Amino acid sequence: MNTDRKILALAKKTLDIEAEAIAGLKEQLTKDFTAVVRLIIQSKGRVVVSGIGKSAIIANKMVATFNSTGTPSVFMHAADAIHGDLGMIQRNDVVILISNSGNTPEIKVLAPLIKNGGNILVAMVGNETSALATHADYRLLTAISKEACPNNLAPTSSTTAQLAMGDALAVCLLEERGFTSADFARYHPGGALGKRLYLKVDDLWASNPKPIVQMSTPITDVILEISSKRLGCAAVIDKGKLAGMITDGDLRRMMQQIKNNNFTNLTAKDIMNKKPKSVDKDTMAVEALQMMKEYNITQLAVTDKSKFVGFIHLHDLLKEGII
Repeated sequence: MNTDRKILALAKKTLDIEAEAIAGLKEQLTKDFTAVVRLIIQSKGRVVVSGIGKSAIIANKMVATFNSTGTPSVFMHAADAIHGDLGMIQRNDVVILISNSGNTPEIKVLAPLIKNGGNILVAMVGNETSALATHADYRLLTAISKEACPNNLAPTSSTTAQLAMGDALAVCLLEERGFTSADFARYHPGGALGKRLYLKVDDLWASNPKPIVQMSTPITDVILEISSKRLGCAAVIDKGKLAGMITDGDLRRMMQQIKNNNFTNLTAKDIMNKKPKSVDKDTMAVEALQMMKEYNITQLAVTDKSKFVGFIHLHDLLKEGII
């Protein structure tokens, strides 16, 4: 068994070889790449991505990325295609076949069948003289100098290059479509990522306590309001609008500054923060989180066109998994 040092050295060598394979793709980009981007953008059909073996796994990933970024796509396994699945290809579909060698038996059979069906064929291929490259209308070249596998056999660098080329294609397509974060949220409504993109402050604050005092409220009543609502603060309201805020910290500082704790004659107006941090109810929740981080606070007053409506707390964001 190898030593830890040798294992780490092999891991680093693998990453170096694969990084070199990705870097080498830049020199292989041609006008075919831009033509494929424009072809897919203008197409009235879908993108059908196919491959066999490890390339089929890359094809599946490409389809997932395309679909999530606004390019309708389907996966077709190359072996299944020549046993009936060719029927999934529609008239206006663009077909991308992925193969490092471009000469595997299934690919050699499938490529001319796709062309005979009248569809545009794009080859993502490492061998530009292969059968696949010869039949293709456009070629996305992914040639590598060697696999990261010590025996130069297991698909490693080649599949890494394919994956990177697929990502480059997806990014160019989403940019051409003007794909926005709002579009991304529409396709990713589940999980923390989706919530960061679609949840608003208005979705989170309503169930929280709403400690409220008037500007003329005596400090003793302010203390009772903050204690009973257990939010650590109270909004100071003037004619329905947010005039200020009082926090636990404000109360502590008041008691430290006033001798003999003689504060019974004070009102909320006397100690409130006249420039409280607030956020509109239609603000994205992730923006509220950024404000809390920036000002090192745990809650924000929520307003609706300057009218106070409630509070959003850091715990609300934690519960939703936005942090």
